[in-house]
Amino acid sequence: MKIVVLDGYTLNPGDLDWQALQAIGESEIYEHTLPSEVVARCAEAQIVLTNKTVLTAHTLSHLPQLNYIGVLATGTNVVDIQYATEHGICVTNIPAYGPDAVAQMVFAHVLHHYQQVALHDQAVKSGQWVSQRDFCFTLSPLTSLKGLTLGVVGYGDIGQQVANLGVAFGMRVLITTGKPKADLPGAITWCERDTLFQQADIISLHCPLNIATKHMINSNSLRLLKPGCLLVNTARGDLINEADLAQWLNQHKGVAAVDVLSTEPPSPDNPLLSAINITLTPHIAWATLQARQNLLNIAVNNIKQFLQGDVVNCVNG
Repeated sequence: MKIVVLDGYTLNPGDLDWQALQAIGESEIYEHTLPSEVVARCAEAQIVLTNKTVLTAHTLSHLPQLNYIGVLATGTNVVDIQYATEHGICVTNIPAYGPDAVAQMVFAHVLHHYQQVALHDQAVKSGQWVSQRDFCFTLSPLTSLKGLTLGVVGYGDIGQQVANLGVAFGMRVLITTGKPKADLPGAITWCERDTLFQQADIISLHCPLNIATKHMINSNSLRLLKPGCLLVNTARGDLINEADLAQWLNQHKGVAAVDVLSTEPPSPDNPLLSAINITLTPHIAWATLQARQNLLNIAVNNIKQFLQGDVVNCVNG
C-alpha cells in the first residue's frame, strides 16, 4: 500500500513527526505539489492526503488505484466529491481538530484592538515613556470587554468556544444560526441575523460558506452595523464582499480583523490589503502546534479506521 501526502508543509513545517503515518505503509510526503505533478506522484497510490491541492474529476480519472482521499482540513471543496463517490473513493475530513485555537485567535484580534498593546509597545520602545511627566500614558482609548455585546454568526464547535469566551469576559453574547436555537446557556441568546448586526459591538463569523452565506457581509449588511463595530473573520474569506468592506473601513465606519481572504495567497490588488482600520493575519488561526498535532493524529486514525473497515469522518458515504 502506498500513501502520498501532496502538500504537507502547512500542517508540518518541521515541528511534527510523520512517523505514525509512515508506520501504516509506504509513504511519500511532499511539502508542495503543482497541479501538473499530481498524477505522476499519485499514480500508484491507494491513499492520498491533501490540504489545498485540488483533486478534480479529470485528475482522479487518471488514478485508478486510488480508493481513499484524506483531506487535511475540515472543508472538502478541493476534491470533486461527486466523482469520488461515483467511483467508490472514500473521502474523509478532519472536523473539530482545533476550535480552541481559532477561538483564541478571535480574542487575540479582539484584545489587539481594544487594548492597543502593539501601539503602546512601539511607543515605549521609541522613547515616549522615558520622556513622560506621569507614570503612564495612553495613545488611544482602552475599552473593557465586560458589558460589550458579542455577536457570533454560526454556533458550531468554534462558535460555541467563542461565545463561551465572551461570557467569561462578562460580555452579552448573541448568536445567530440558520434555525433558532433553544436551551442555550443563560448568558447566550439566539436572534435573527439582522438583529445581531444591529446590536453587536463585535461580530465574529463562524458559519460555513455556501450559497446562503457567500458575501453575507456586503454594503447592505454593513449599513446595519454600529459605528465603530469590530468585524472579525476567521471562517471563510468569501463570507465577505471585500470591496464593500474596504469601502466601509476607509470611510472610518468601523474596524475589521481578518484571518482569511477570498483568494489565498491574495492578489496584490485585493482591496483589503490597502484598506485602513483593518488587521490582517495569514490564515493562521488554525495553526497552533497543538491543533496541528491533533489534526495529524485524526488523519492517521481516519486511515487506520478505513483500513479496518470502520470508516469515520467520511463525507461521501
